[in-house]
Amino acid sequence: MIRLFRSFNPANIVWLAIFLFVMRIGFAFQLPAKAGLPFSELFSRLLLPASLQPNIPPVVNLFIASLMVFIQAILINLLTNEHNLLGKSTFLPAFMYVTVASLLVPFLMLSPPLVCNFLLIWMLYKLLNLYKGDASKSICYDLGMIVAVGTMIYLPFIYAFLVIWIGLAIFRPFDWREWIAGIIGFVTIFFFLAVFYYLNDKLTDFFEIWRPLGSKFQVRFNINYYNYLVLIPVIIILILSALRLQQNFYKSYVHIRKSIQLLFFVFLITAFSFYIRADFHVDHFLMCAVPGCIFVAYYFLYATTRWFYESLYILLLASIIYFQFNTF
Repeated sequence: MIRLFRSFNPANIVWLAIFLFVMRIGFAFQLPAKAGLPFSELFSRLLLPASLQPNIPPVVNLFIASLMVFIQAILINLLTNEHNLLGKSTFLPAFMYVTVASLLVPFLMLSPPLVCNFLLIWMLYKLLNLYKGDASKSICYDLGMIVAVGTMIYLPFIYAFLVIWIGLAIFRPFDWREWIAGIIGFVTIFFFLAVFYYLNDKLTDFFEIWRPLGSKFQVRFNINYYNYLVLIPVIIILILSALRLQQNFYKSYVHIRKSIQLLFFVFLITAFSFYIRADFHVDHFLMCAVPGCIFVAYYFLYATTRWFYESLYILLLASIIYFQFNTF
């Protein structure tokens, strides 16, 4: 299975679609009775009533989410191969994104983090181009606007702004104009949003958008840990990937080393930005799948003991399907 996606073969797109279906088949048999579009934050920030959100059938919700995951997987694969992040062309990043995006049941339906993954991938495209040094200030301005749009959709995405500055610190010599350009891009979007609120005589509501940023860190979560045993194989794979990266890190080109560092910080920022939400939703960690799938793909690309890495992936796949059929 892994060996099939190690090569860069356009026919793998068909196999990718098949595996996408297989990894969601368990959930398809027990869809919830109702599944609307969970974009109340965006609607409220656009001063639109939540009742305007279309109430689509659960099966349509699942299909749209699956299609989005499929497109994102292809984009991540193009990004990885274009910048040679793994050292060779392969279809593993797309395959691993489809796998990681199927880990938990909340990942399988439409959600703001799933939409924001498009913006996160777009940001990575632009950040990795900073190394070339062409039009860096305009790139930073665009990045700031992307973060602002993502923040309107899903407030924790605001912390992706740190990714811009981290990317500048990694790829570019210090230039204060580049660092300010990102802020100007971010402010541009919310300036027009503030004007929109002002014209609707709701300027005080505009300031309420930022109230969760001052919320206290939540230390207690109502989580059934049995539902997350599926993460054990993922943790093992990430540890093995880190060991493999450590062995080959200084053998890689400078651009690849810097890119790996950026992906590591993206993973940390997306993981720890959940706490500003008033209520905890596991689907937030779907954003970690974008950088995480590249790390996972790195291990499977360079693993040498075939029976071990194939068995490890089959264990992961079986766990995903089993926990979709069974909840504790």
